[in-house]
Amino acid sequence: MTTRPRALIFDWDNTLVDSWPVIHDALNTTYRAFGHREWTLDETRANVRESVRDRFPKIFGDEWQAAADVFYKRYSVIHADAIRPTAGAAELLENLAREGFYLSIVSNKRGDYLRKEAKALGWHRHFSAMVGALDAERDKPDPAPVLMALEPGDHKPGAHVWFVGDADIDLTCAVNSGCIPVLVRPEAPADGEFPEHPPHHYFGDCQSLCKFLQTM
Repeated sequence: MTTRPRALIFDWDNTLVDSWPVIHDALNTTYRAFGHREWTLDETRANVRESVRDRFPKIFGDEWQAAADVFYKRYSVIHADAIRPTAGAAELLENLAREGFYLSIVSNKRGDYLRKEAKALGWHRHFSAMVGALDAERDKPDPAPVLMALEPGDHKPGAHVWFVGDADIDLTCAVNSGCIPVLVRPEAPADGEFPEHPPHHYFGDCQSLCKFLQTM
């Protein structure tokens, strides 16, 4: 029997907002600056999961901090006005907030940018915590940001906490922290796509998740 959640932790990018074009732009600006081959949008979608502090040292080596400065400089110019909600996200959050669910965010986007985007959309009022990269001791998929996101509501990880995201790193983070992994994205998971941490629930969009929660 499925336990009705009391708390939901959401990933941000491409779960609640469509940010691929912005990330892609800033990433290729950085690649150009450091003489790397630019990625296609499909490559960006397939490969961007980790936070900058976890991913950039693997790409840029000792120059990763300088590369991060280039990335964030470009990102800061374009992000707030270019971010758009995913289908049904606004209605989902309004409904969940109205029904009294505890809501928070755990993202590998730097925390200050995350909170600026949420405020630009008027969604900051829905969340008790918005935890981004660098806010906790370690970033997703480590449990540290999850514990930080649950602390204001005095919640502990467990079956009553759903972690909702669009990527493997979100499912892994959910399992690592003892929460229920929930996948939301247009493409249904392929057979064997998530062998170690499969989702407990899959929804094609935010509207489907909202309807399911209303029936529980």
